[in-house]
Amino acid sequence: MKNIFLVSLLLVASAAQSQNQTEFDKSFVSIGVIVSDLDAALDFYTNVIGMKETGGFNVNEEFALKTGLTGGIPFDVKVLKLRDDPNATEYKLMSFGNKKNTSETHIQERNGMRYITLFYKSTDDVLNRLKANNIKLLGETPITLANGKSFILVQDPDGTFIELIGN
Repeated sequence: MKNIFLVSLLLVASAAQSQNQTEFDKSFVSIGVIVSDLDAALDFYTNVIGMKETGGFNVNEEFALKTGLTGGIPFDVKVLKLRDDPNATEYKLMSFGNKKNTSETHIQERNGMRYITLFYKSTDDVLNRLKANNIKLLGETPITLANGKSFILVQDPDGTFIELIGN
């Protein structure tokens, strides 16, 4: 009986260890988004969408050039998360004063990152904030999905599509 218990314990430990084996150091993705107006984007994502600003950092000219991120143009980054948790995905906003993107109405109109999906316990509060801030709801949203959850589609100030899904 002891042997069966020990073998079972070793199998469970081995399975747990193999699931943790990956080349990645972190279990989340950190996404950088260039916006035309950093203040407007920060206001939208924090006060309307409900993200939390959890930090930020500056990239100086020398580092921007050495890393190849820019041709030596310094920039500031604001880090947002859905919750202040070290394992939460980071949504990093930065601006270079570029003009807004051309207006688009659907995700298929351009290559690259086109949308994000956020999952809410309830979409009631975010829907109220969207309406209070006169944010246009796209399509015929909100609609009810097959699983009973609500689906809302909006765009941020630069045109990135945002799916909001919840009860």
